[in-house]
Amino acid sequence: MALATNYIADYHLVGAGAVSICFPYYTYAEDGSNRRENITDWALEQFRGAYGEGVSKWDIFHYVYAMLHHPGYRERYAENLKRDLPRIPLLKRREAFEAAVSVGRALMELHVNYEQQPEYPLRSLEDSAVPYREMLRVEKMRLTPERTAIVVSKGLTLADVPQECFRYRLGNRSALEWVLDQYQVTKDARSGIVSDPNRPDDPEYIVRLLRQVVTVSVETVRLVDELAQAITVEDWLEEPIP
Repeated sequence: MALATNYIADYHLVGAGAVSICFPYYTYAEDGSNRRENITDWALEQFRGAYGEGVSKWDIFHYVYAMLHHPGYRERYAENLKRDLPRIPLLKRREAFEAAVSVGRALMELHVNYEQQPEYPLRSLEDSAVPYREMLRVEKMRLTPERTAIVVSKGLTLADVPQECFRYRLGNRSALEWVLDQYQVTKDARSGIVSDPNRPDDPEYIVRLLRQVVTVSVETVRLVDELAQAITVEDWLEEPIP
């Protein structure tokens, strides 16, 4: 999996058993000074030699993000990616490169700014006997057996979950399932400390987040499908891999 963030990420971002590797756009000295781009001038020369002087380092960054989502790339190099750092191929066609840059930029915007995305129009099924604020309080959410609705609380269910959203996965589960698992009230058995994701100052946050994550998931699937149509494995076979 690949995920962009504008925060410093935990090495175990998607679970204790998975170790993440961070590829930042900028690197810094230990005291936070001396910010410098993490894409070398040598790499920029390689890409400009292939696609023209207009290529920027941000274009390369977005291109890499797109290729890490490309289903053909992930399938073809699945075994390599289990034991080695990803190696990103150059594409034969400039049009294919530009398509990847465009999709990568859109994916990064979507994933970094997920909380600013529109809310997907899930249908609210509400129990009028339950007070609204209590209806919004989450203890432990779950999907219905058909995975077509989210039971948020005893008074609220969000229906009409689009099935394509489950194709966007972070690790071994979909992004939506990850949110359902993480956003629940838990109590540590040893310390007795309670973890409560509910926000007293913003009681609608979790429901809003669920809708936004569905939007992000559906849009990610659409963009990845677009990427797979625009760029095939033949576009990079026998091309050098930096």
